[in-house]
Amino acid sequence: MSDSGPVSDSRTSALQTAVWRLRSRGCWSDAAALLERDHSPGAALQRVSLLVERCLFTERGWSDAEDALRTAEAAAKNDDERGAAACERGQLAYAATVLGVRDRADEASAALGRAAALLAPDAPGRPLLDFRRGLIAEHIADSPQSAQAAYRRAHAGATAGNDPLLLSFTWRHLAGLALRDGELAEARHGFAESLRIREELGYLVGTAPALAALADAEPDPEAGRLRAEAARLFRLLGGVPTWLAAQLTPPAAAV
Repeated sequence: MSDSGPVSDSRTSALQTAVWRLRSRGCWSDAAALLERDHSPGAALQRVSLLVERCLFTERGWSDAEDALRTAEAAAKNDDERGAAACERGQLAYAATVLGVRDRADEASAALGRAAALLAPDAPGRPLLDFRRGLIAEHIADSPQSAQAAYRRAHAGATAGNDPLLLSFTWRHLAGLALRDGELAEARHGFAESLRIREELGYLVGTAPALAALADAEPDPEAGRLRAEAARLFRLLGGVPTWLAAQLTPPAAAV
């Protein structure tokens, strides 16, 4: 879904539509299965992307993602494909680290560094790489200034490349940094833009986190309404993303 442009092959277009519908509802394994008959490097990379996202949202499926990643790395034939595979390795290692599965911070940084060396400055995968380097800067290195610079590069690249889904992520993370600095108006705007894009795209699995994030920047009763809607979607999707549960659990009443 990151490429919203027209696809000339109607069969390919129908396949990608089916993959997106499954992905947007949190059915990553089913979406990846649709690509199994395609042995091209591009399909291998897309399968990895789906399975890595599954790990980040569900905290499950790590071995499947690792297997798919090795397949994509072996299938890569040029620097763009090798760089994209390295970017996915970095994201998988990042997810394992921030979710407390295993500390793979060094591997995440090294993999994204390799991706940066392989991808040309104007490569289509560069904005996503910039965004993921921002994640490491913010959540592993605890360097909000570096994270902000990386998110802004990713935001500009996603805007130029017409990648609305990535924009929904950059808006959200830039807003999170603004909230951290007490810039409430800027935070509300960014969170609202992220939510708007996800609703327009039908990215259902990402809508509950967007609602919860906006709630953090809004006063009651609006914040309560947003959290209630986020909780409804969270239950509808079977408790995905798993890490959202703690944010939606109301604090215990004082005794």
